[in-house]
Amino acid sequence: MVIGILEMILYLPGAHSLKEKRQVVKSLKDKVRNHFNVAIAETDDLDLWQKARLGICTVGNDRGQVNGRLDQVANYIERLHITGDIDFHIELLDY
Repeated sequence: MVIGILEMILYLPGAHSLKEKRQVVKSLKDKVRNHFNVAIAETDDLDLWQKARLGICTVGNDRGQVNGRLDQVANYIERLHITGDIDFHIELLDY
């Protein structure tokens, strides 16, 4: 079994309050969940207006498949153009 973890740091220069940030993050999480069937949560930087850290996780039997799915999620989020800069890191764990 392979567990894939995608950590994304999103910079939201257009957010001027926590309420605006939460609306953007909730919408993004719903879109990613519905499109890719992965687990996604905001994991850190909860009180910062213009920064969000997301954790995205998927499980599979093949490292290539898991890595490919997480790459697709990262590309999808980048194509939405809802953020300024995006940093991300993928980690695969064999269990």
